[in-house]
Amino acid sequence: MVSNGAGARNIVETRIDDCFGSGQFAELAFTYAPVGLVVTENRVIRDYNIAFAEMFGYGVEDLKNQVFSVLYPTNEEFTNVRDRGVKRLRETNTYWDERIMARKDGSLFWCRVRGHSFTPDQPLRRAVWSFADLSEIRPYRDLTRREREIVSYLADGLTSKEIALKLDISYRTVEVYRAKLLKKFGVANSNALFQALGDIEGDHVVRHVPE
Repeated sequence: MVSNGAGARNIVETRIDDCFGSGQFAELAFTYAPVGLVVTENRVIRDYNIAFAEMFGYGVEDLKNQVFSVLYPTNEEFTNVRDRGVKRLRETNTYWDERIMARKDGSLFWCRVRGHSFTPDQPLRRAVWSFADLSEIRPYRDLTRREREIVSYLADGLTSKEIALKLDISYRTVEVYRAKLLKKFGVANSNALFQALGDIEGDHVVRHVPE
């Protein structure tokens, strides 16, 4: 008698053989790509691959038709980042950044996100995204929600005044948070802060494009 595990492996192997036999590799590439892939519609998850599910600690069906906010530490943080890249996608249909995401168990990690829209005039209507877990090169350091927001915007190249406008707080409050972060990590400036957080600053970080 064939066990459930063996039966599932046989089905997978048969499907792989079928794809190679027919030369139709799109399904195979999407399902087994070694990077997280997800297809969205108006910020709702429509489909995703094995690597994406494993990265966030969910099953292969758990996230389908869920709003993307479930993968963020808080709804407020999702609100703050949900429209990032819309302007860039509309103009060039390419976007990437690095942000803090949340696994099913509540643990947080740095993630590199890239996007491509199928509807550039309405970039978030239908899109495909890749997600890469950066934990090995940038371990997550414990920060409050507001500290995470401040660091994320600083990494995007925003000034304290621009961050204040984004978060609807005073310029002075942003400066206080920035000073506390420098003290917390024992560094003298933002570049040193980024290095202390795992080299968040660098050419791979998408810079802020003024609206």
